[in-house]
Amino acid sequence: MKLIRLFILIGCVTILSGCSRSSDSLLCQIEGKPFSGLYPLIEDSTKTTKVMMVHGVAKHEPGYSSQLLDRLANEMGLNHVSEITKNIALTDPVDTTKELGNLRIRRLTNEDKSHELLFYELTWSIINDARKKILAYDMSGDYSFHRAFVNEKIKRVTNDFIPDQMLYVGEQRQDILISFSQGFCWMVSKEWDDLPVTGKQACGIAELVEAVDVMHKSHYAFISHSLGSRIVIDGLQRIAKMSSNKEDERMKLISKKADRFMQEFQQLRVPIFMLANQLPLFQLGRNIPEIAGQRDAYCRAEGEHYNLRTLSETDIIAFSDPNDILSYTITSDFMDRYIDSRLCYHTTNININVAEVSGIFGIDYANPIAAHAGYETDKRVIALIARGIGNKDTSPIVTENCRFMITD
Repeated sequence: MKLIRLFILIGCVTILSGCSRSSDSLLCQIEGKPFSGLYPLIEDSTKTTKVMMVHGVAKHEPGYSSQLLDRLANEMGLNHVSEITKNIALTDPVDTTKELGNLRIRRLTNEDKSHELLFYELTWSIINDARKKILAYDMSGDYSFHRAFVNEKIKRVTNDFIPDQMLYVGEQRQDILISFSQGFCWMVSKEWDDLPVTGKQACGIAELVEAVDVMHKSHYAFISHSLGSRIVIDGLQRIAKMSSNKEDERMKLISKKADRFMQEFQQLRVPIFMLANQLPLFQLGRNIPEIAGQRDAYCRAEGEHYNLRTLSETDIIAFSDPNDILSYTITSDFMDRYIDSRLCYHTTNININVAEVSGIFGIDYANPIAAHAGYETDKRVIALIARGIGNKDTSPIVTENCRFMITD
């Protein structure tokens, strides 16, 4: 009887309750290194801060990150936005018939224009649309009318979520990573005025290596959600591997510039804010990286392979609601064993309830969909992304409501 009541509860509450707004009294426990957030980067008036948002599973449309961006802008005092929103239809430089999604760019500044943020929103889900049509028959009246109301709603969600996970571990991953690489290429190679306003265009290797003249003028960061976190990690490693491959015929033509690009790339310190982190889930079925467990050798200045690192530092800030059934805390053992040492990573775990926990039928319950998707409405999450923790700019809402355990 208790089991039946549990399934009824999960079905009903999942469908009928929206994404709950968390109260300040909910869990917020942080363990790791102090981190600064985006604001100190934006406060640097000598550089432009460029942030890319990468979504996770399910169909997304351009503009999906608008609420998150609006809240971050408000937290950081960016009250001016460009009248023009730029949209680039992404394609593969090698095969321009491909449609690889959309890159939406907005420019935000403060009152006197001394603080500037370029926000790049990557929408890649179109890549999987054709494959996901295989399941379209399952939602037709021939089949759906047999289902109970709640089960029909759950089925629609699973038919949108699960295929993206399966397709990424298959052959679609290559196109998704090309989409990310294209977004990254536009981000590092062009300033706001040089970006196309609209149209289908490819950013080629020549543009990428010419980015050496632009990269030092900017700070870079990523915000990712669920599968998007794996895409960012894989995408950065793919770019580094491609640019350092002396046997690639395209790179031979521009080898000197490629060397300069890698030198600039290796100087980057990149924070990645991972919402509903899924790195451990997508490690299943994968081989251990070629170089793992050797962080000191690649990331310390006196290390034997320091000149072969990918980035100067990758600051991974992983947010996870314990009630999200598709999110995982990152352990140090996992990072050392399954993440490429050349990324020079540091990890901070943030366990936080973004979905309210309530009691119904005598059972504690939190909506798992809200726990997976409710980060952008949580004030503590916004404050942590914007101002970090363990520094002079940390927001009062974080210091008053979050417990911080610093790892030694």
